[in-house]
This record gives sequence, C-alpha cells and structure tokens, in this order.
Amino acid sequence: MIRLPRLTAFALALALGSSLTACAAVQGRESAGQYVDDATISTKVRTQLVQAQSLKAFNIHVETMEGTVQLSGFVDTRAQKDQAGTIAQAVTGVVSVQNNILVKQ
Repeated sequence: MIRLPRLTAFALALALGSSLTACAAVQGRESAGQYVDDATISTKVRTQLVQAQSLKAFNIHVETMEGTVQLSGFVDTRAQKDQAGTIAQAVTGVVSVQNNILVKQ
C-alpha cells in the first residue's frame, strides 16, 4: 500500500471534491433535488391539462427546467392555447411559462 504524506492526501481530496461539486454548477444542469421538483411540476401541469375538458383531446407536451414550464404541441383555437398557459402558471412551483403551443390553421 502506498502511503501519501498528509498534505498530499489532503490536496488530492480537495481537488477531487472540487471537481465533483463543479459538475452541478454547469449551466443548464440541475441538481438531483431540482430535477425531482421539476418532474413533479411537469406531472402536475400534465394532470391539470388532461382534466380540462377542452384540452384533454390534445397532445400537449410539458417540460420543466428550474421552475420554467415549456408547453408545446398543437390546439385548434387561440383560447385553448391561452387556457393551457393559464393552467400551467397556476401550478405551485411554476416560476414562468413559455407557451410554444401552435394554433392549427
């Protein structure tokens, strides 16, 4: 077994720990806790959209990152698009909504 001086072992441990914590700070990456929170928000938004009778027939996609919900898909009317955005915004934990739903012509 190789014995390292204490200072070398400490420096090695510090370098390893710093590299691991830096991974979570990369822009566009979420911590495990944030990922779970975002998945919960997406599930709640999807549930509310399916419960809305005027939207239940549409396949509206929901993605969430850091509390921002992105809606995409197609609906028949502008009112349905607006309703989907309103429903998403009302869900607890939602910071903002990007409503990218397109209205069929």
